[in-house]
Amino acid sequence: MQEKNTATISGWVMLPLVILAWLGVPAIVVAAIYHENPVLVIPVVLLAIFAFLLSKGLFALQPNEARVLVLFGKYVGTVRKDGFHWANPFAVVRGPWVAMQTAGKERQQSVQPTHKYRVSLRARNFVTETVKVNDQRGNPIEIGAVVVWRVEDTAKALFDVDEYENYVKVQSETAVRHLANSYPYDHASDAADGCITLRGSADEVTAALEKELHERLSQAGVAVQEARLMHLAYAPEIAGVMLRRQQAEAIIAARQKIVHGAVSMVEMALSELSAKHVVDLDEERKAAMVGNLLVVLCGEKGAEPVINAGTLYH
Repeated sequence: MQEKNTATISGWVMLPLVILAWLGVPAIVVAAIYHENPVLVIPVVLLAIFAFLLSKGLFALQPNEARVLVLFGKYVGTVRKDGFHWANPFAVVRGPWVAMQTAGKERQQSVQPTHKYRVSLRARNFVTETVKVNDQRGNPIEIGAVVVWRVEDTAKALFDVDEYENYVKVQSETAVRHLANSYPYDHASDAADGCITLRGSADEVTAALEKELHERLSQAGVAVQEARLMHLAYAPEIAGVMLRRQQAEAIIAARQKIVHGAVSMVEMALSELSAKHVVDLDEERKAAMVGNLLVVLCGEKGAEPVINAGTLYH
């Protein structure tokens, strides 16, 4: 299906005709009673049917709202212009009514129904349920997302899928699950720093989620304006273990930087002493100096000086 626009007549032009038709019904009834002419009953019935059909063709649209016209099961077109309209009364179908659902634990039905062929074009937010799924490495995680979407093609939304709002919900949750399976939660110790992760590559993950949602929801005539992860965490059963692993990896990374810096400082000290001829050290004295400097630079606590009254060899 492909949406197509259709022309309508202004409702303000047809409204006087509708009013005159309804006023003519009691006028003919009064005339029939006054003249005692039963033949006038037939014009009354015909005029009442005509007035009723004219009234059924009137409808109003708010901004960012569309009305789909269906004539005897055939799609006629979509009216997107807001205002007061009149169209073929047989195309302006009134039913069926679809009950709206409130976001609650029991999903109770709301008392305000919405018309099936009256489609809102406004942007809507949908928050997926927080689901537990395994990431690319098999670690159980909890993930949830928020999707901002709107109906772009009313014909596809109504006639290509069944209940497009429920379709958006199911496909969004499926896309979030597939996204979690496609990327690791965080960098592993043996992984490259440039790999995409759910926690560390927000822009790339968001772009991948939007692309997949666009591919899944385009069949329903729905455009995805934004999609972002709103909840991301390890599952409770492994959260403590993963926290300790992250702490250990952070400690190892910090130690590597400390050792690298200490070695560079020792190398610089030996080079400066040798270049400026401050003191001539043999290999054994250099080894002792390197050991002392590494202890001072790499130790967790401040080093306490020890005065050596003798020499290195005694």
